Amino acid sequence: MRCWVGGELRQDSNTSRMIYGVRRLIAYASSVMTLQPGDVIATGTPEGVGPLADGDEIVVEIERVGRLAVTVSAAGALPYGNRMGVPTA
Repeated sequence: MRCWVGGELRQDSNTSRMIYGVRRLIAYASSVMTLQPGDVIATGTPEGVGPLADGDEIVVEIERVGRLAVTVSAAGALPYGNRMGVPTA
């Protein structure tokens, strides 16, 4: 797995280094929802990939799977303190 942010390589790793293996993640996800062809299971990422900013292009590549490119957008974003689940003082 490789991840670039704005053309800068920020992650270069292997699924064997994940805490939970791919099979276990798929088994869990499919036990709580119906997975369809093309679905993506987002599991987070190790340190070093962030921070991200509005307009950043993120490219993720997984060997023998493919490549996904997206652009970060702040449109509709809420300030951190206004998000659900954020503790109040």
